[in-house]
Amino acid sequence: MAVSYKVLGQAKPAADTATTLYTVPTGAGNYAVISSLVVNNITADVTNVRVAIRPAGATLEDKHYIIHSNGISPFGTQVFTIGITLAATDVVTVYDALGKCSFNLFGSENS
Repeated sequence: MAVSYKVLGQAKPAADTATTLYTVPTGAGNYAVISSLVVNNITADVTNVRVAIRPAGATLEDKHYIIHSNGISPFGTQVFTIGITLAATDVVTVYDALGKCSFNLFGSENS
């Protein structure tokens, strides 16, 4: 089994839209280790972001949020150290109230 360290996902969601940032590849024994998430507000407006982990691609529910209504300052960057392991088909979902932020997820995959 090969482990690769890389950018796992990048997205700039539309305003008020939950968006899939990353899905762990399907397959027996596949998993991903999420090391960090960088959120960058690319405009002059404060916006609120959310991040959820949906086990096995479950429908998004409040219990899935690991970050909720976190304010990102104008032209600000926030780095979240995550340090979790996700199983095959688990999904990282992101949301930006105003559609002002880019999300970059980093980690490793084992497949």
